[in-house]
Amino acid sequence: MLFSVVGVLQAQEFPKFIELVGHTPEIESPHYILCVHSIVFSPDGRKIVTASDDETAIIWDADSGRKLKTLYGHATQVFSAAFSPDGKVVITGGEDRTVRIWDAESGKELRKLEQYPYIVVSVAFSPDGKKILILRGHGDDNVRILDADSGKELQKLGGPPLKEHNPFGFAVCSAVFSPDGKKVVMGHADNSVRIFDIELEKELQKLAGHTKYGVHTVTFSPDGKKFVAGYSDTTVQIWDAESGAEWKKLEQPLSGAVSVAFSLDGKKIVAGDNRIRGTVRIWDAESGKLLRELNIGNL
Repeated sequence: MLFSVVGVLQAQEFPKFIELVGHTPEIESPHYILCVHSIVFSPDGRKIVTASDDETAIIWDADSGRKLKTLYGHATQVFSAAFSPDGKVVITGGEDRTVRIWDAESGKELRKLEQYPYIVVSVAFSPDGKKILILRGHGDDNVRILDADSGKELQKLGGPPLKEHNPFGFAVCSAVFSPDGKKVVMGHADNSVRIFDIELEKELQKLAGHTKYGVHTVTFSPDGKKFVAGYSDTTVQIWDAESGAEWKKLEQPLSGAVSVAFSLDGKKIVAGDNRIRGTVRIWDAESGKLLRELNIGNL
């Protein structure tokens, strides 16, 4: 989770830092902190889309930080935004329980998918752009795969029955398509990571070993051979996507990884800390060695 000023580090050794300033809270209060919940680059790297508590998503120019379009339509907080694989469309989801599709060039809303009974925490396109993955904020089976054109529900995914002590209120905390679009990896509130085959419609593997608080974030390497998971118990861990074997734990873990990502070449892993405000760490993906720690608040 980020705050109302979004920071973008540019180039390999981060010589340039751009602030994206434009999201504004409706409530003017010293006790109210506006959060930017999602920040994603377009496939060509030229644009960025952010999703915020201010009921909007904003498309930015990645080089200059200039605001290009503001996407108005959600009635409450927008939790997630993502580009389609061709970069022509943006998808958003939020607290108003809707998923909306936008033209990335004009900022026009193209269509609104059916209103769901619960908030939409996360949205993403499949690699071929034909499917949409949504994560709902309630229940055992809170992951849905939709047809991108019609919005029709194709598959329903989830996890084990919720336990009374589950602090999340839903089984799956994070979910992502594999780069080939054939699998979904899900991070669960029961501390497991599960690999689901979309075509076979079955769970392939359950990867466990962590003790508490759930799996906040999962993401694949660009080649799809590995994925990394960030846990609330301070662990950041790399898994072999084919065998399900634990490949490596990253040194000097965070106090709780709220977001993780691979670099485009797959050689580095970056993660944001859930408890230490403004802290980002970068590791070598092969050795697991910590390369750099950034305090964004001091840049």
